[in-house]
Amino acid sequence: METTGLVVCAAVLAAAAAFGLVRRRRDGRLKVRDDGERALGAAELGAELGERATLVQFSSAFCQPCRATRRTLSEVAAMVDGVSHVELDAEERLELVRELGILRTPTVLVLDARGRVVRRAAGQPRKADVIAALGEAV
Repeated sequence: METTGLVVCAAVLAAAAAFGLVRRRRDGRLKVRDDGERALGAAELGAELGERATLVQFSSAFCQPCRATRRTLSEVAAMVDGVSHVELDAEERLELVRELGILRTPTVLVLDARGRVVRRAAGQPRKADVIAALGEAV
């Protein structure tokens, strides 16, 4: 009977470790999004779009990765002319969160000059990945 419990415990630990590795690998990856012609405008964001592109970040109050993401996106926006960074509180913008299918924070959307979503990342993206995504959006 004890052997069965140990086997179950080992299986659960192995499954949890595998899930953690997969999640870590996928976390923060900027994926291509094709939301058709769906575009976000200044009225929906509460801020003007960037001249060339906009980095939209959905955050929550107690989200530690959101702080690091804010810093990364602000640095990138400062480095690249015509790019702006807009941070939205997910709790205050629930209707937009639901419409866009945002499931966790931080979620980052890369918008082109017309406000179309061209890339999306759930989790904290790397600075190099954000810069590369902007290269494709601009």
